[in-house]
Amino acid sequence: MSDKKWNVLVTGGAGYVGAVLVPKLLAAGHKVTVLDLYMYGDDVLQSVKGNPGLREVKGDLRDPATVADALDGCDAVIHLACISNDPSYDLDPDLGRSINHDCFRPLVKASKKAGVKRFIYASSSSVYGVKDDPEVTEDLTLEPLTDYSKFKAICEVELEEEREPGFVTCVVRPATVCGYSPRQRLDVIVNILTNFAVNKGAIRVFGGTQKRPNIHIEDMTDLYLFLLQKEDGEIDGKIYNAGYENHTVMQLAEMVKNVVGDDLTINVEPTDDLRSYHVSSELIKKELGFEPTHTIQDAVVDLVEAMNDGRLKDTMDNPLYFNIKRMQDTDLK
Repeated sequence: MSDKKWNVLVTGGAGYVGAVLVPKLLAAGHKVTVLDLYMYGDDVLQSVKGNPGLREVKGDLRDPATVADALDGCDAVIHLACISNDPSYDLDPDLGRSINHDCFRPLVKASKKAGVKRFIYASSSSVYGVKDDPEVTEDLTLEPLTDYSKFKAICEVELEEEREPGFVTCVVRPATVCGYSPRQRLDVIVNILTNFAVNKGAIRVFGGTQKRPNIHIEDMTDLYLFLLQKEDGEIDGKIYNAGYENHTVMQLAEMVKNVVGDDLTINVEPTDDLRSYHVSSELIKKELGFEPTHTIQDAVVDLVEAMNDGRLKDTMDNPLYFNIKRMQDTDLK
């Protein structure tokens, strides 16, 4: 493992994953530039405000001048910024395309021009679509079902096309991220179930047999730091799934019940949507030695503590916790 210190641009650094990642990067001795619209508040990175290694650029990824400014002095990019998940994307497909795809290759080209040596792209495990294979591995064909996942897949191809000697690229396909963040999301499955359990005393499970791969936000962010420390030849041009546990929706509900208490009611309702996802993360373990250390149940415990100690307030209604509500409020174009 290298102990190289990078000057990293984190696009979307004030988002759900970025808000946990950026402080870790700084603590590890890297310099960090955050490029973000800060739609979810200017205080998301409050814990590291004033850190001499942090530079914050409040601006739009689609503006070339802003991107060039943010890239100044950077030698690595972790590209997290996007309109995240299908419902948020579907709210305004033109907006989604402009952020998730249209500005991607310009960002990559600008990165190369600025002297960036390493580019890590957060894709999505949704690029596979629904597979019957018991283990969905990186060598399976991509069959994305939605515009969100189609553009994630297209960006993977474009990044490979731009890869060249001295410009190392790596693609990560995360499972659904869960757990506590200073920029909390409560519109992903484990976090949704926990929120309803704590605040309503009951959760609804539609179907229950469908598998949903998840990864704890601490492991997801640890992975990005881990990839920065690998030698060029170990990760260049590589694509890795990043998940941990493939549980059924009912198993996730039972985990929440184990944490919140036996008096929690789980109501099972029928559904026509029995899509099941089961992602294998064996390749990154075998090739690089990366293995998650936090369980999904740990994520539930962290969320319950944050709701009980006041870090998360008004969690059923606050639009800051729900991407669609926030996008509707801000009228981003």
